[in-house]
Amino acid sequence: MAAADLRPLPVSRAPWRRIPQLLAGLTLYGTSMAMQLRATLGVDPWDVFHQGLARHLPLSFGLVTAVTGVVVLLLWLPLRQRPGVGTVANVVVIAVSVDAALALIPAPSALPGRAALLAGGIVLNGVASASYIGARLGPGPRDGLMTGLAARTGWSIRLVRTGIEITVLAVGWLLGGTVGIGTVAYALAIGPLTQAFLPWFVVRSDDPPVTGERAGPRGARATSA
Repeated sequence: MAAADLRPLPVSRAPWRRIPQLLAGLTLYGTSMAMQLRATLGVDPWDVFHQGLARHLPLSFGLVTAVTGVVVLLLWLPLRQRPGVGTVANVVVIAVSVDAALALIPAPSALPGRAALLAGGIVLNGVASASYIGARLGPGPRDGLMTGLAARTGWSIRLVRTGIEITVLAVGWLLGGTVGIGTVAYALAIGPLTQAFLPWFVVRSDDPPVTGERAGPRGARATSA
């Protein structure tokens, strides 16, 4: 899927579909983060960083993600990035949902249970990412930092993302964050999973904003009964 297909659209376009999709995706994203944390087999690089910070600050994990998101947003200023509705919602909804999910999801003791929780969390993260990205209401703070740096430096997205994630992973590990097989599994799986689920969720520029019509995979349209 081309990057142009994911550029933000005006909020006024089909808000009845896109805003609920955004909020659901962000809620599921926070839940998937909690599942990976409870599995204690390693988390993605940014969450290693958040986890490391949470060990040294009198804040919940969710609040740490929110504070980090705000700090990253400040880094947007020299990059001339503009936040959208989805950017603000990303900071708030994920912070609330990950803390709520951590309070509800027990930590399994047996390895099979932890592995299942990790696998489920990674797959759910792919679905959630496709959902909130596909709503096209603005990138999250970390995604915007990546695209902004790439635009200003001329470096590739791959190079910028790799540099950012290696940096936060190293700092998070030094602060006591959990690095493990889950970190590797997430890094290998999240790209293909998100790409696979995106056709089900992405709002296309040529989709008619008619109530009752929904987009199917690869842009196929179907009318609700």
